[in-house]
Amino acid sequence: MFDDDATPKKKPVHEIGQDLSPLALAEIAERIAQLEAEIARLKEAHAKKQSSQAAADALFKR
Repeated sequence: MFDDDATPKKKPVHEIGQDLSPLALAEIAERIAQLEAEIARLKEAHAKKQSSQAAADALFKR
């Protein structure tokens, strides 16, 4: 049959509003780093879309 222990386990992701009291300092620091990396990724995607939107606006406003 299937062995559940053989399947890779996903790391728990941070949930907004989650109780942080059971987390160790290292776990909190890791989550902060992950969230900061995600914020940077989102800002990059936002900037790219904003640039594309500005180019489209300039093209179609002629």
